[in-house]
Amino acid sequence: MDQQDELSMELVETADEESEMDSDTETAEPQMPKEVYLPGNVLAEDEELVCDESAYLMLHQASTGAPCLSFDVIPDELGTGRQSFPLTAYMVAGTQASRTHVNNIIVMKMSNMHKTQNDDDDDDDEELEDDQDDVSDREDLKKPQMTCALIKHQGCVNRVRARRIGNTVYAASWSELGRVNIWNLTQPLQAVEDGQLLKQYQQNEERPVFTFGGHQQEGFAVDWSPSADGVLATGDCRRDIHVWSPLEDGTWKVDQRPLAGHSQSVEDLQWSPNERSVLASCSVDRTIRIWDCRAAPQKACMLTCRDAHESDVNVISWNRTEPFIASGGDDGCLHIWDLRQFQTEKPIATFKHHTDHITTVEWSPSEATVLASGGDDDQIALWDLAVEKDTDQVQDPAKNENELSKLPPQLLFIHQGQKEIKELHWHAQMPGVLISTAHSGLNIFRTISV
Repeated sequence: MDQQDELSMELVETADEESEMDSDTETAEPQMPKEVYLPGNVLAEDEELVCDESAYLMLHQASTGAPCLSFDVIPDELGTGRQSFPLTAYMVAGTQASRTHVNNIIVMKMSNMHKTQNDDDDDDDEELEDDQDDVSDREDLKKPQMTCALIKHQGCVNRVRARRIGNTVYAASWSELGRVNIWNLTQPLQAVEDGQLLKQYQQNEERPVFTFGGHQQEGFAVDWSPSADGVLATGDCRRDIHVWSPLEDGTWKVDQRPLAGHSQSVEDLQWSPNERSVLASCSVDRTIRIWDCRAAPQKACMLTCRDAHESDVNVISWNRTEPFIASGGDDGCLHIWDLRQFQTEKPIATFKHHTDHITTVEWSPSEATVLASGGDDDQIALWDLAVEKDTDQVQDPAKNENELSKLPPQLLFIHQGQKEIKELHWHAQMPGVLISTAHSGLNIFRTISV
């Protein structure tokens, strides 16, 4: 069986199938008034969760056979600020198959993604209801498409991150075998654009352009610098962080001296969006650290927040325009840190909405006050820190509003339907579009709230 058969990829519209996608405007029965479903509520035996598509501008799902628990959006050349449908997105993902030797890096092109609700076409469809062939043709034209090019990868892909450097897109992948690989994605990106090239490409054997095996253990933390082309940081489960610098021959120089400070596994890394030498990290040791990589590794740690969470700190995200870092941990807490007050070691805001480990968090690249978080409680929460509680609002007990009043006013939206959510990313070139991955597959969506 070849790799393509193993993965059995497809992209489907959620609107065409039964789904357990939920939002803050769920419906239990089509004939009944809409009721709000909150995560954790127990359903009656005759109740069922049904996606309310009116809460989404777009909602698609994709399956990749073997779970892809890490992915990244590939920067493309289709322009920024894209909001006109249909939409196209490029991604790179890594599999975690049950057998080590069948894992892959997958370069994906998702295209022809239409709005979930297209009111403009409703009248047209009514006019064509007597001509089923025409209606069928119209529906076929609206079906989303996914094209994939595979790269063999040794070991499960713990995490993968993409970066465009000049005219070339590279991906860095952390392998469970303890190595970090750099891949040139030029050929697979060309292949997903041309069916003939894709057939030829499947016979090729891509190899990493560079591999670093100097980490003492496997790891998960990796991030490309957004302001220094080719600069990379990787962290492992031992506690070490290594900084990479690009060389003129197309390889990298990795500083063999790790940044000294953490006492346990480094879970996530984030370069400052504005300062080329500044790096943030979080760890199982419950700390968040800020580093100045110009200093010697033993002295590079500038700031430390101890006991940032009650247990492991899993993920961090650095706001692109404001001096804020968001963090999520095993304690289910989402903390917001103001770097101007970081030495106080107290967050400026805390949200305890998630009921299990937070595994992913990311600020919106287009809205400075908006962020998304997700985790093992099978939900993605969208937040807007600019929202304040409306004390004058009159509650209607018949609409479950006593329960709703307990939710943080900053909570905009709850997206569900995926099992064991691992990562989410905003698409920087398509405002409001979110992509998430879980054991149950990928979702790409845009809600009416962002």
